[in-house]
This record gives sequence, C-alpha cells and structure tokens, in this order.
Amino acid sequence: MRSLTIDQAAGAFFTAFSLFVLWESRKIPFGFLAEPGPGAMPTLLAFTLLACSIGLVVGGRFGKRMSAIAWTEWRHALFILGTCAFMALALERLGYRLTIFVALIVLVAVLEKKSWIASVVFAACFSFASYYVFNALLQVPLPQGPLGL
Repeated sequence: MRSLTIDQAAGAFFTAFSLFVLWESRKIPFGFLAEPGPGAMPTLLAFTLLACSIGLVVGGRFGKRMSAIAWTEWRHALFILGTCAFMALALERLGYRLTIFVALIVLVAVLEKKSWIASVVFAACFSFASYYVFNALLQVPLPQGPLGL
C-alpha cells in the first residue's frame, strides 16, 4: 500500500474537525430556513468543510507523500502555535488591542527577524485599525483590557 499524501492527511484532519464541529453544533438550536438560529452557520460551514475535505482525501492521491517531508520548519510551527495559545489565554485579560499588538511584535520581530521599529509600527497600526473596523464599523464587541486597551 502506498503511503498517505500531504493532501490526504490534511483532508483527513479537516474531515475529523468538521465532524467534531457538527457533533458540537447539535447542542445549539438550528432554527428554520425562514429564521435561522445560532447553530445554522456553524452547521452549514461544517458541512461545507466536510464536503471539501472528503474531496481532498479522494482527489489528493497524486500529491507529495508524507514520507517525503523533511519537517525542517517544526520550530517555526511550534513558535506560531505558542503565540496562538498566548493570544487565546490573554485576549480577555489584556484586551484585543494589546494582545494583538504583542502577538504581532513577537511574530514579526522575533520570528521573522524584521526590524523592531517596523514591527512596532505594523503591530500598532494593525491592532488599532482592526479594532476600529470590528468595534466601530461592524459593531462587534471586542474585549478591552486594563486602561481601556
């Protein structure tokens, strides 16, 4: 038997993830076609992801094999995963703007080795501009941390 391809492995992962989301979405009311409930969107997105994932598993048999991957970027991936964990844990405590600011500085200055000045400017502009778009324009409440940040 031939080894699994990268596409098939990704498809299998996202198939499992979409099934998990479908299982958890059953606890949220779906509503009706005329008046969808809060469970409608995650359920529809999970079904869409499921269909695409199954297509990737079936159609991805001609891609690069998993055994051919050198895994040279594992430290990079672990660093990004750690930053994501920090963001998940800090968002409510530090607020959206401060959390995104710190995470972007870490990712851009430390991980990508860009200049500190450019990293700080980029992180400040992105965190405050995205907060404005979501909070003021789209009226999506985002967490505010200490000092109203």
